[in-house]
This record gives sequence, C-alpha cells and structure tokens, in this order.
Amino acid sequence: MKDRYSRQKMFKPIGEDGQVKLGKKHVLLIGCGALGSTNAENLVRAGIGKLTIIDRDYVELTNLQRQNLYVEQDCHEQLPKVIAAKNRLQAINSSVWIDAHVMDANYDTLRPVIEQQSIDLIIDATDNFDTRFLINDISHKHNIPWIMGSCVGSTGMSFTILPGETPCLQCLLDAMPVSGATCDSVGIIAPAVQMVTAFQSAEALKILVEDYEALRTTLVTFDLWNNYFQTIRVERAKKEQCPTCGKQPIYPHLQYENQTKSEVLCGRNTVQIRTGNEIPIDILATRLRKIGQVKMNPYLLSIDYESYRTVIFRDGRVLIHGTNCKDIAKKIYYQLIG
Repeated sequence: MKDRYSRQKMFKPIGEDGQVKLGKKHVLLIGCGALGSTNAENLVRAGIGKLTIIDRDYVELTNLQRQNLYVEQDCHEQLPKVIAAKNRLQAINSSVWIDAHVMDANYDTLRPVIEQQSIDLIIDATDNFDTRFLINDISHKHNIPWIMGSCVGSTGMSFTILPGETPCLQCLLDAMPVSGATCDSVGIIAPAVQMVTAFQSAEALKILVEDYEALRTTLVTFDLWNNYFQTIRVERAKKEQCPTCGKQPIYPHLQYENQTKSEVLCGRNTVQIRTGNEIPIDILATRLRKIGQVKMNPYLLSIDYESYRTVIFRDGRVLIHGTNCKDIAKKIYYQLIG
C-alpha cells in the first residue's frame, strides 16, 4: 500500500476510477484566505490534476490563526497569499499543476481564465457578496458548477449550485440567512472555517469523481458555539424569472453598470468605490457601531476605521479617505460592508 492515494482509493465511492478522474480535473478557487487555503490543501492532497488560485491579498499575522497554509515567514516577507500558497501546495504534492494569479477577481480578470481553459468546478472562498454574485453569473453563463461557502464568528453556511438544476445564489436570497457581519467586525474561530471547508471539499470530490447522486441538495447552516445545525430545503426557491438562472438570463453582475468600480480622486488622498445598488446604511450603522464611532445623517454615514475615514452613501458610493491605493480601499470596503 505504497500508493499515496491508497486510502482514498479504498473508499468505494472514489475507488481506482474516481482517482483517475480526479487526476484529470481542473478546479478554479477564488480567494485564498481561510476557506481558500484549506480547500486548496484538501484538493491538492486528494490528487486533482490542476488548481487555479486567485487572490489579491498578502499574508498578515492575523491570518495565521485560521489560514492553514501560511507561516510566520510568509508574514515577514509580505508574500502574496497565492504565492505562499503555491509554494506550500507544491511541497505537499508536486504532481498537481498549481496556477497562481495575484489579482483582483472581477469579470475582466476572470473572463480570460474561464474562456481560455477547461474548468470543471469553481469554489467560492471569498469574503464578500459582490464577488459571489459575479461567480454565480459566470457559473451559469459558462455552465460550470460552483460551491458557495461563508463563515463568520462561530457560524457558517454552504450550498452546491449546479447550473440548470439547483436554485442559484440570486434565487436563494430569500431563503438564506445573511447577516452582513464580517470577520473584522465580529471575529472568527478556526473550527467554523474547518466546518465550512469540510462541506465544500466533500462536495467538490463528489463533483470531480462525477458522483452527482451523492451531492447534498440542501443549504446547510450552523453555529458551533451555540450548538446549532440546520439543513434547509431550497428547491422551491428556484425562480423562472431569475436574471441569472431563469428562462431568459441576462447575467446582471457581468454587466458593466452593475459592477463595483473604484477610482482615485485626484489630489484628495481618497478612493471612491461605486456599486450598482443602494446601501442600507441604517442597518449597516447598527453593526459598525460595534467597531467604531459612527456619524450619520439621512444620506450617509461615516466611521473612522484603522487609519482611514470611510464615508458610505445611501446611493451606493463609498469614499475611503487616507489612501490612494485601490487595493487598500477595496480591502477596507469589504471589511466594513462585506
């Protein structure tokens, strides 16, 4: 039993045939933080053929509490996460082809990756719904299954989306508990990450060995600290008029006017981020008061967070004062708004 995958092949739902299939499959992993690094390690250890990883961030000390692929030296060198991840993953399994991209995940950057390669599965390891809606539209336009996952505090959720069969993320909004909280506002414990990635990686293996009958058809949610676990049937959430998975899809989050855009405001040391939707600042203010002093009027709210002053307008505009760097501004934006 010297074969590195011998114990996995002994598992009958995978077996010899499943292992051969795994070795031919290509997974696109968007985000290489807590969820991304654990999913990446699971898939590389399982022996998939190719893994493409995309992330715009670098390794920081606060990541080490829950992001398994990284070590203190990565922090000292401020390595981009995908580079540190690739180094570690290749040391784990040199037979897997790792394609690492240090870049922001938007339609302009993702489209060449999707269109120029054959991708069997997309795994969501992001920290914001802007990117998840983008993944959702890309998945359905190109008929690629994707696995959603999110966690914050001691809670998490996951769902497997199959274009043409299951409800999509847009359909699920009414059935899915969405708090808007982020790890930067309420924290996170590592076991919550491990729980979500266990669901995601298991579902990924089922898809990659083509055991579709074994896929979980429910939305799973949990709170490990408060001993809560629930599976929710969501098949009725699928909507014929859905703009992403309905009978006449328009893929709204791939359209330019609905994409999140950023620009540096000349001479103001400020970056403006514009979304295609209104921001519920009344609800947002309640959450942000837990991490800083919030000032608010009927049109906007402002908060001093870290060394930046952020002004959030109801109409979907956000100003991050104190930087001319779009990447820093986007990071602050997602930390505060999610």
